[in-house]
Amino acid sequence: MQPEFDRRRAQLMAKIGKGTAIFRSAPQAVMHNDVEYNFRQDSDFFYLTGFNEPEAVAVLAPHHEEHRFILFVQPKDPDRETWTGYRVGVEAAKEQFGADVVYSIAELDEKLPQYLEKSDRIYYRLGRDRTFNDKVLKHWQQLIRTYPKRGTGPVAIEDPATTLHPLRLIKSDAEIELMRKAATISAEAHNRAREFARPGCFEYQVQAEIEHVFRMRGAIGVAYPSIVASGGNACVLHYTENTRQMQDGDLLLIDAGCSYNYYNGDITRTFPINGQFSPEQKALYEIVLEAQLQAIAQVHPGNPYSQIHETAVRVIVEGLLDLGLLQGDRDEIIKEEKYKPFYMHKTGHWLGLDVHDVGVYQHGETSHTLEPGQVTTVEPGIYIAPTIKPVEGQPEVDPRWHGIGIRIEDDVLVTAAGHEILTSDVPKSVAELER
Repeated sequence: MQPEFDRRRAQLMAKIGKGTAIFRSAPQAVMHNDVEYNFRQDSDFFYLTGFNEPEAVAVLAPHHEEHRFILFVQPKDPDRETWTGYRVGVEAAKEQFGADVVYSIAELDEKLPQYLEKSDRIYYRLGRDRTFNDKVLKHWQQLIRTYPKRGTGPVAIEDPATTLHPLRLIKSDAEIELMRKAATISAEAHNRAREFARPGCFEYQVQAEIEHVFRMRGAIGVAYPSIVASGGNACVLHYTENTRQMQDGDLLLIDAGCSYNYYNGDITRTFPINGQFSPEQKALYEIVLEAQLQAIAQVHPGNPYSQIHETAVRVIVEGLLDLGLLQGDRDEIIKEEKYKPFYMHKTGHWLGLDVHDVGVYQHGETSHTLEPGQVTTVEPGIYIAPTIKPVEGQPEVDPRWHGIGIRIEDDVLVTAAGHEILTSDVPKSVAELER
């Protein structure tokens, strides 16, 4: 993978020219008292370096005569490593991660100015680490004060996201292979969950089956907290308690994906636990499935991203009108968003190193245009909570529809010829889900 990281840094450095970019690793977060969460590297930092330890800083200085890629890392410390795990250390980091020079993190204040003093701006994201924010600002202010004497130095601080994130949005062949692997493992877990789920099981038992597959197949773990939502719980979009005992006649909505080498899968399926849809469940499910199929058909180069959502909304509104759950003119309902009590979220999001990955969706009033190498989810849904309240002018919902929540989600790669559904191994037709 080292050539891949070299290529990414070269791309970014070509764009920042005489600037200097500073990236801070993720902190080691504490769960409670002195118990730490499993460390998860900052995605931008990992994308550019592959380095997976806290207390590190990466500096990209394309204008520097000797050092273009500089790393600051924790030095080897046998006493600390006994407690917290082995560190790469200064010497090995240079060899393993391709840096021109590697320093101890303790040398940051001393060494950083030489990589800033001839740059024209600093690329740094002012984030949640206020102490480190202050450190960067202090160096910048010092250089600003001495600028009249030298005539060089950074005159501005710019967020690197506007330069870096468009690069991350287009996945390389190596990234796509990692995403295929994450999708394959996630698909296997969903298929196992569908085989396992029965009336009388608890949601957390299904969750355990899913996450067992993730780890057994080499994934880091979950991409996000697994949603295993039976019955009315499926109407809570981010339900994660997973404590209910599933009942005969329930639908089970599972939204779960694994993280494989930091790249993520994200799949949702909804199916009848007893193997048979009720008439109401089937009617709504077929609307959501048709909305998803038509929305996926819009995923191809040159199409506006917004067309995916617009297509899904149109199909859902038409279906709800046919069932009498909405009434009136289709276009007026869409314009006034009167469908939102049933469908309140967007139809997808970018996917990659982050589950809700970086990348813009709109450029002002213009929707972003799809390009090969982008990966998006496509996930329409219909949710009829027991407490649903229709908007003014719409009919009351008959109780026979209450408590039905349905979402279907796949991960879709934009290709030169159209699209590839990375998660197609998980069945979703009515015939495949019934038994």
